[in-house]
Amino acid sequence: MATAGAAVDGNHVSSSVEAENDDLKLLRDSVRALPAQPLKDLLSNGNRKNGNRLFSYNLQVYPTERALLVVSVQSLCKVCARCIFRLFSLHEQICPRPSLVTPILSTILHEVTGCEGDSVSTSPRETKDLSKFESSREVKEEIKVCSVCLGILQFLYNDDNGTLVKKDSASDFAAAMGEVVKQEGHQIDNFSLEVSLPQDVVENEQAVWLYIKEKYSSESWFLEKFPSERFATKDFLKLSVTNPLETLLGIKSNVSSFRVRLTYTLSDASTRNQHMKEKNGFCKRRKIDDSDNFKKDGGFHRVEGLDLARKSSTDLEDGRVGLLKFPLEKVNRCCSLNFQCYRTSVYVGGRYLKYSRNVSQTRWIIDDERMGEASIEEIVGGNILPMCQGDTYKFHAAGREDIDVRMLGTGRPFLVEIQNARQVPSDVLVKDMENKINSLESKFVKVKNLKVLGNQGWELMREGEAEKQKQYAALVWIPRPLNDDDMQTLASLKDMQILQKTPIRVLHRRSPLEREKTIHWMRIERIAGSSQYFLLHLCTQAGTYIKEFVHGDLGRTHPSIGSILKCRSEILQLDVTDVKMDCFQA
Repeated sequence: MATAGAAVDGNHVSSSVEAENDDLKLLRDSVRALPAQPLKDLLSNGNRKNGNRLFSYNLQVYPTERALLVVSVQSLCKVCARCIFRLFSLHEQICPRPSLVTPILSTILHEVTGCEGDSVSTSPRETKDLSKFESSREVKEEIKVCSVCLGILQFLYNDDNGTLVKKDSASDFAAAMGEVVKQEGHQIDNFSLEVSLPQDVVENEQAVWLYIKEKYSSESWFLEKFPSERFATKDFLKLSVTNPLETLLGIKSNVSSFRVRLTYTLSDASTRNQHMKEKNGFCKRRKIDDSDNFKKDGGFHRVEGLDLARKSSTDLEDGRVGLLKFPLEKVNRCCSLNFQCYRTSVYVGGRYLKYSRNVSQTRWIIDDERMGEASIEEIVGGNILPMCQGDTYKFHAAGREDIDVRMLGTGRPFLVEIQNARQVPSDVLVKDMENKINSLESKFVKVKNLKVLGNQGWELMREGEAEKQKQYAALVWIPRPLNDDDMQTLASLKDMQILQKTPIRVLHRRSPLEREKTIHWMRIERIAGSSQYFLLHLCTQAGTYIKEFVHGDLGRTHPSIGSILKCRSEILQLDVTDVKMDCFQA
């Protein structure tokens, strides 16, 4: 049985090797099929002539004149193998085969064109067998950073410690990404891959693409062989690493709240950009005369009819000025890479009730001294955050009450935004959150109707927010006995318009404006045993300053309870009894 099993395994390995060799043959044939143009002005053994002309190569070096265009571009600016394949739309042969290592791709180019690739390999023989190549090759490579992708498609990067890291294949690179994801410990069922590149990469690939288009668009092969649109570095990278990352994580890439982000940065980007601007004449005018090498040589640095000293807006818009970047500068340093995996914000919404007159909505500190015993933000958010295993949280509510005002009745709608939650709360966990907060010994705050929401939580909060109504119960004192006429007068006022200037107590932090608000209805509830104290129940438009409506704020709110009853009136206590919004109802 063991012998039979070994035979099966051997057959499987053999089949796998054959498939890999077929891939190599297909890739080699694709490279050989690239247009072979006798571009004498491009080919001269990869060296510049006279310092300022475009390259010219000796065709005798390449007996078959195959893939000379590839040679010209690669030698022109030390372009890596993957960028060559990408520029000529061979990504379909490369990206689905993430195990192809960089030396193999470079060797294939070397075999077909006779030109060195990303690195100098010790084995010039034709790469027919992938397994033999891997077992026999010696690691004697001089790393050359690609002048177009700046090492990104070579899987070269500097890590957070500034150490140069080199991965040979997309599979190896994906494995490094997968380790970061696993270490973070997120609960995930799919992911989205995000890539951020330096502007230099975009400009470089634009310049190469425009050069080829400008120089060879009249050739017979151009429309058939050269892509009408660029396949960007970012897209090539994502296509290369997505499949192996899916395999490693055991999940699919899709539109997801969980993101794997690759952020490439170039430490000397600003210096490079400034140098290129000066090189292309953006920073100062240059006199162009017969002694100017650019003009005298007639090289590709100069676009026909385009003066380096005076670039028109049309030239800038159509991108032709990008041709002036050639030859691309030699790159000695690759990009720095930051791996990051995170979840977009998870929202836990509901309604809170506040029973204390010494608890603020958010943490309130003045001159390093805390105001109040606690805050709703800390009580609610501080208990939800650890249960979601998030990094931090933000507390959002539909309006706010003063620290000395209770929130009763149906409660006030709120959202707790959990950033980078590693645990997405289930219904059971949400119920545990609610029970934990409501069983706190302080009894300052309770929550109800908790649920997990996506971004639609904001929509629910904002729905009708400007038009929402609030109901209050205020304990009021007046200096004379309350009579029946007073009660009838207040009860008869419906949808009364009032004008409120910014209250004196908040002028230090609010703009001095005059606001028109609506008092929808009022009614008085007598207090047994007292003729000067009563409960004022009222329903108002959101944003009405209730305390000022009662006492008038030295005439800054008109009309007020005091002006209507024609006597002084003071508010002693205030409760919010209802916030009329549809969200987070039972």
